[in-house]
Amino acid sequence: MDVVWCDTPIIVKTSRFVVGCHSSGCHPPFSNVETSGYVGFANLPNQVHRKSVKKGFEFTLMVVGESGLGKSTLVNSLFLSDLYPERVIPNAVEKQNMTVKLDASTVEIEERGVKLRLTVVDTPGFGDAIDNSDSFSAILEYIDEQYERFLRDESGLNRRNIVDNRIHCCFYFISPFGHGMKPLDIEFMKKLHCKVNIVPVIAKADVLTKKEIQRLKCRILQEIEDNGIKIYPLPDCDSDEDEDYKEQVRQLKEAVPFAVCGSTTLLEVKGRKVRGRLYPWGVVEVENPDHCDFIKLRTMLITHMQDLQEVTQEVHYENYRSERLAKSVRKNTNSVIKEENGGAGIVPGEVLSEKDRILREKEEEIRRMQEKLAQMQAKFQAQK
Repeated sequence: MDVVWCDTPIIVKTSRFVVGCHSSGCHPPFSNVETSGYVGFANLPNQVHRKSVKKGFEFTLMVVGESGLGKSTLVNSLFLSDLYPERVIPNAVEKQNMTVKLDASTVEIEERGVKLRLTVVDTPGFGDAIDNSDSFSAILEYIDEQYERFLRDESGLNRRNIVDNRIHCCFYFISPFGHGMKPLDIEFMKKLHCKVNIVPVIAKADVLTKKEIQRLKCRILQEIEDNGIKIYPLPDCDSDEDEDYKEQVRQLKEAVPFAVCGSTTLLEVKGRKVRGRLYPWGVVEVENPDHCDFIKLRTMLITHMQDLQEVTQEVHYENYRSERLAKSVRKNTNSVIKEENGGAGIVPGEVLSEKDRILREKEEEIRRMQEKLAQMQAKFQAQK
């Protein structure tokens, strides 16, 4: 390629870099064209952005609630995708013997070059049985299984390609046909609020008037507070945030629990296409904030998706990891004390100090690393 020296400014683009020619002379590709004192640290966010876009994003959403509350329709409306193309709805006879099972659906969504690997975990059968006392045990086991799998992968050799299937957010659907939450709703939230980010959602809000929705929201929030349930708290804004973002966060906090309705049907209203539900008295527009909180729920999920993942990693997963390591240390300590006592077992009332516990955790980590190193050496020897 020929570079032409000229008096008028031109830009010649190549596959590697951009060469600029000016009347005062051309700058080499590595010359400092910025102002004096500029190093280039301001471009670090751009590097993170490029890598993130190239790698893509992962997010796992769990939806929990009784059958018929519109969970699948809402999820399809949120992400403009059909996640359940082959779903078969069981009849009343089949539901009698139906237990809670978990159905995970994964879809790759791409928007303006940004890829999202979305996994939605549905819980068909929850709350449909006559006796629902054990309906949330399968959900608890699934959440713990994902934490255990991530802990195992994180401790393995191939840590670069770990698939994160931990539950980052749980939409819990509350029936609008009542005067608040049911005992099952309260018991479920009390069991899961320390394991996952819970976002309460009032389903099928189009059956309620605005006054009824506000009254139900106040009742649900009061019951959540009275029972010591911790739902996902939207993070506070920093003082340097712009006023529009602060106002948006304030409105999102006031909208909890979100009263929503979903629809994938396109209707024509006053010459424009909208997604909504057609009634004899008019149309409920799903994406109209005056009709329901659908837009607010989607805004909360998208704008705080990174924070949901961070809370899952730094709070819920760390709690599980600490409990898991503590159990492992206690188990090892019991076996050691049993051997020292000649098989007599652990001494009643004996408790490990914090220092001893940390030392045992470090010893366990060193032992695992030595085993992995020995396995790698053996593999290299076998290849030779």
